[in-house]
Amino acid sequence: MHKFAFYLPTGSSPPDLASAYLVGSDGVPVRAELSLSGSTIVCNSRNPDALGLSLLWPVSEFGVVQLETTRLPPRDEPYHLHIELCRHRLMRISLKREEWGLFDYPGMEQIAERLDQARDLFIQALQTADDPRAAARLADQALSHAVWASEQMCLFHAAVFLSRRQQGGGFSHGYLGVALGSGTPRVALNGRLGELFDFVRVPFVWREIQPKEQGAEYDTIDNWLKLCAKSNLAVRGGPLLNFGVQFVPDWMYLWENDYEAVVDFAREHIRRTTQRYKTKITHWVVASGLHADNVFVFNFEQIMDLTRMAAITIRQNVPRCQLVLDLTQPWGEYYARNQRTVPPLLYAEMAVQSAVPFDAFGLQFLLGLDSEGFRVRDLLQVSTLIDRLANLGKPLHITAVGVPSKSGAGGLWRAPWSDQVQADWFTSFAEIALSRPYVESICISSLTDSADRGIPYSGVLREDLTPKSAFHRLAELRRRLAPESRPAT
Repeated sequence: MHKFAFYLPTGSSPPDLASAYLVGSDGVPVRAELSLSGSTIVCNSRNPDALGLSLLWPVSEFGVVQLETTRLPPRDEPYHLHIELCRHRLMRISLKREEWGLFDYPGMEQIAERLDQARDLFIQALQTADDPRAAARLADQALSHAVWASEQMCLFHAAVFLSRRQQGGGFSHGYLGVALGSGTPRVALNGRLGELFDFVRVPFVWREIQPKEQGAEYDTIDNWLKLCAKSNLAVRGGPLLNFGVQFVPDWMYLWENDYEAVVDFAREHIRRTTQRYKTKITHWVVASGLHADNVFVFNFEQIMDLTRMAAITIRQNVPRCQLVLDLTQPWGEYYARNQRTVPPLLYAEMAVQSAVPFDAFGLQFLLGLDSEGFRVRDLLQVSTLIDRLANLGKPLHITAVGVPSKSGAGGLWRAPWSDQVQADWFTSFAEIALSRPYVESICISSLTDSADRGIPYSGVLREDLTPKSAFHRLAELRRRLAPESRPAT
């Protein structure tokens, strides 16, 4: 059993356990029963290993973000939650600082000074452990310094490598795109998009393409492609396979207990679609979220079999296409609730080891929604996850990225969500992602705002199609990253 005592100011609400889960040393969420007992979080798990607690936590002068404690062995006495959250952050900073070679790097002096302040306050918190409330106040101050400094460290590291990538011609190809949705106004595909985007991703929702078992309807997609051609925008397609409730046709539920039939229907859907568009689309998201969300509760072997089948079928129809395997909810919170799913990094590792014929991974960062897998993370966690996935040796595409421009639940980043905060987040994220040479593209999840689509108000255009601050800031970043002109020879 793990227990974590917290000491919040009088009148403050207790931590929201809807966001909380245990996590193991390898980053995989662990199944457990969590409850509040006064000012203590009680975690009952059958796992005897050292575990950490992840939860949505207020960070003074920064926001409300999902944070983790250090990995700790079970014991009857409660751990001090404030101290353990701070300890974990300082440990992660030290590891990344060493990995990135930033301990003595010129220009890091101010960031290092703030990190030293965080360390000193943390030491004071440890020395004041006999007064838990005083220790909590000191640990909270240390955590605030540490989170701010860790984000500045990430942006400093990104600036260095972004410049190197630009000088090496790393941005000479199209790398910035946007996903279209069924609610996207057709008039939004105007000439201005070329100022910002290199490509659009057209959705291929099986439920909409084949609402009845017999026949298929591609008129909507055909119209999208015609509009994209008029706007001189490159087109990417997918995902072709997604077994979330919003993607599966209703008639497929008649076959939910017949796995072989499901596979046959899925194969035919993929074959028919890629055959139709093989001369127009050569970049496909093969499958998205099979590891996290499937209405038919496939087991591990079936999930991997569907992944392999989808990739092979596309490759047979379009031999020279680029195939992307998409990871959703990349921190894997869902696995703590549903053991029939697969942790995202385990799914990624198995796809590589089992020789699934795909070219790159896709990764989604959709944050700012009070729902499992969509709560706000800070930039150090984003950077760390991108680096970790790169260790699998495949290029990476950010297939969906979005945060809101209006305040909502699910956490805050630096300030209540607004046009300006959204623009700051998009720009910071893009700099961090594109500073990695293995990140080949970024796709904004929503072109236009909508209160009822995915992350509400996450578009770069308002509902009246006027550009938001995020549009202008990303356009400015694109101009800054344009290949440097070379002198004539």
